Amino acid sequence: MILRILLLTLFVSCHCQLIFGQSPEDTFVYGDLLPDAPDLAARGDYSVGVQTIDLVHKDQIDILNYGQGQDSLYDRKLRVEVWYPAQLARGQEEKVVYDEVMGNANSPDRPIIPFTFPGRASRNAKPDRKETPYPLVIVSHGYTGSRLLFTYLTENLASKGYVVVSIDHTESTFRDAGGFTSTLLNRSLDVLLVLNEMARLNEDNGSFLAGLVNTDLTALIGYSMGGYGVINVAGAGYSPQIGEFFRNNAGGSRALEQRITGNPDFEASIDPRIKAVVAMAPWGMERGVWNSEGLAGLKVPTFFIAGSEDDISGYQKGIKAIYDGAVNADRYLLTYLRARHNIAPNPPPPEALAAGLHLDEYLRYADSVWDQRRINNVNQHFITAFLGMHLKGSKSYQSYLKTEENTEEEGYPGFKPRTWVGIELQHTSPE
Repeated sequence: MILRILLLTLFVSCHCQLIFGQSPEDTFVYGDLLPDAPDLAARGDYSVGVQTIDLVHKDQIDILNYGQGQDSLYDRKLRVEVWYPAQLARGQEEKVVYDEVMGNANSPDRPIIPFTFPGRASRNAKPDRKETPYPLVIVSHGYTGSRLLFTYLTENLASKGYVVVSIDHTESTFRDAGGFTSTLLNRSLDVLLVLNEMARLNEDNGSFLAGLVNTDLTALIGYSMGGYGVINVAGAGYSPQIGEFFRNNAGGSRALEQRITGNPDFEASIDPRIKAVVAMAPWGMERGVWNSEGLAGLKVPTFFIAGSEDDISGYQKGIKAIYDGAVNADRYLLTYLRARHNIAPNPPPPEALAAGLHLDEYLRYADSVWDQRRINNVNQHFITAFLGMHLKGSKSYQSYLKTEENTEEEGYPGFKPRTWVGIELQHTSPE
């Protein structure tokens, strides 16, 4: 096993040197356009900078050690990656190397294996302040996952004039995966903390984010357990049933009740700064996370994305049922026909193709029917249109969200001829 890891590390190093020894035109980087990419998948006019920030959420319930300490509280540390419009110095290029891992910290069959991959951003570049402040987008990964799982999208949105913040959810990443109760409790709390911290840093003259972020125009993007969290933050309170499940699996703790429909603390936490939500394969409906009353609390515009064969979150009784139940939200549902759960991440890294690895290192990123790069381009297109409507206030994007039946010649607006097959877009207005 050690020899295999060393060989993989050597392969990663050579692979990265090969990539950055070539011009961008010679190498496909996550998020680049395939020939059949729809119009809005293209990057925007801004150069992109990226920085890493460490945040602390003080005095949080240490649910994984609940009842074992005197107060069961800890300072919860969160690392986030921030992409933003940048002003590059002469000779400065949009090239970055991201440090990532494969594996799963709580699985002996999947040891942690470091690897790197390239992106199109400039580390610690000077922010572009010519058109500040920029709307804020907060991104939440699945269980397990990483803040770097969606660079095809985070870089793309930053190039279009957004500040994009992607969270490493402590005790839920590849590196530090812990008990599931931490994910159930902390997803929504982490997102709210990041929103408040971005507002604070926007007022901090010592931060590179000073004056850069308009938190009054905030969108949330969540995948899988991230979807579970962002839907809740936006107003869909959890059900008493999931609260009971949590108590039974968290030593009797009632901590999750603060996020349940009807709880005054939950109702008070619904934040008017959140103007839109993108929920990608949100988990939980088949497990009783929501009921009709809870879903009725989701009132902000929401764009759902799903695979019709999702075997993790479910489709008809899972994601589609959430979409149908959110009766008070203006909502869309983009469905990839025959796809399963992985309709959100970057494509598989070359290292995931190595012989002898656990199959899940590949399936963490890949769909067995769809080209992940194609999914990435389609996501870039539709999310650009949706956020452009609700955070930028541009009505011109409305035409890209046309859902009427399309002829084979026309297809969906913004798609090249013969390239729109395999997807379905639905729209439902609030009741």
